[in-house]
Amino acid sequence: MVNIITILKGIMISFISTLVLLFIFAIILTYTNVAETTIPTVIIVITAISLLIGTSTVSRKMRKNGLLNGAAIGIIYLLLIYIISSIVSGNFAINLKSIIMIIAGIVFGVLGGVIGVNTKK
Repeated sequence: MVNIITILKGIMISFISTLVLLFIFAIILTYTNVAETTIPTVIIVITAISLLIGTSTVSRKMRKNGLLNGAAIGIIYLLLIYIISSIVSGNFAINLKSIIMIIAGIVFGVLGGVIGVNTKK
């Protein structure tokens, strides 16, 4: 059974990880010659890493249902990110980068859930 509190914790950990990693990337962009064309790719990677961190952390404590918890966290996290970014940009369209992010988010959410369940405390 999916635990709502666990899913919310996983989403919060993923959001905090995203904010920290985006802040680090913003500093890198500001003080180096990294091209701005890397932004979409880096955002997808940051999303995947954040979900991996969030889902593996909470699944490690649950010790069961890693696939289900990871998928639920990934889907809800991506839905929230999509809604927030669409409101900010004023564009509710789905494009190739959105589809890649959705697929990567679900895959890394499930992967993190499986890793967390199978990792010793």
